[in-house]
Amino acid sequence: MPPTPASAPPRRKRLRKFALLAALICVGCAAAGKYYDPEKSNRTASGFRNNYPQEPRASFLKWQWERIASGVPKPPANNYQFPMATPEVAWLQANHTVPSVTWIGHATALLQIGGVNILTDPLFSERASPFSFVGPKRKVAPGLSMAQLPHVDVVLISHNHYDHLDQPGIEQLNRQAGGPPLFLVPLGVKDWMTGIGIDSAQVREMDWWEQTAVAPLAIHFVPAQHWSARSLTDRSETLWGGWVVQTDATAPKPFSAFFAGDTGYSKDFADIGKKFGSFDLALIPIGAYAPRWFMQGQHVDPAQAVKIHQDVHAKRSIGIHWGVFELADEPLDEPPVLLAEEVNKAGLPANEFTVLKHGETLKLAAPAGS
Repeated sequence: MPPTPASAPPRRKRLRKFALLAALICVGCAAAGKYYDPEKSNRTASGFRNNYPQEPRASFLKWQWERIASGVPKPPANNYQFPMATPEVAWLQANHTVPSVTWIGHATALLQIGGVNILTDPLFSERASPFSFVGPKRKVAPGLSMAQLPHVDVVLISHNHYDHLDQPGIEQLNRQAGGPPLFLVPLGVKDWMTGIGIDSAQVREMDWWEQTAVAPLAIHFVPAQHWSARSLTDRSETLWGGWVVQTDATAPKPFSAFFAGDTGYSKDFADIGKKFGSFDLALIPIGAYAPRWFMQGQHVDPAQAVKIHQDVHAKRSIGIHWGVFELADEPLDEPPVLLAEEVNKAGLPANEFTVLKHGETLKLAAPAGS
């Protein structure tokens, strides 16, 4: 029996909604499967995956309920008044020879290696969120402002979470005086970059273990144990990982650095250590680890950060990814305290793996013959 005129419009509306939903699902499937390669274990028909087994995905709602019931996170005893270093702006602007790292905050650091200025996961916004009015709010100002940066030559992006890929910062760097930097990104992130107006010639996307040349450096994208998403429907549709930066091994004073990005603990780090031998510097996350039942598979705690330091054979490591945003249940000032305890337990010199103040610069002499 044909529909009556009164019932036809609601049915057509339902059909249109169904068609729209089906189209959105198809678009999502197409995006996820764009990089499918049966010969690459990390590329599946539905998106990307980790190299090694990961903790089962825990309940986000259970975690949020426990946070409310327990009243966490507790504020630091110093009420967020973290000591700020006076940034060495003039020195950073003039430096072209001394390897250095300046911690700006969270996972954002300025690396100066081989005369190249490299910025990791630039985040200068007030919130790590798609919205300006809600989401994790910055508790500590950036240790170095955008205006104080030297000209940035290369930007390294570890993955697309909002506390690591910040649109306003990317857009501002793209407009910097002297021309835009080269953006090195994981597979799948280039489309996002060009979608916000970045010239495709300024973006190189890479898979794990791939290498690119940025004279006089070799830069490699390496695995991490994590995931990606910028909405409720695009989980693991883009890749995640860490970065290795090396000067020419035949140079009088070669230098190498490892930026771990954001990660849980896995055998990936032993693999990285085996491939590259050792690093003069490693930037390793130490925060956003509590509660362990929820964070274990995606964020290392200070004890596991020390394991990463040992796995990659770092001569010196700096703890990052702490002290700026309340992303987990530990107080913001707890990670460095636990890190110092774990470094001592491991029998390591106290300064072998430590933290910097916001805005502090560590100058590293490249050892001859290293």
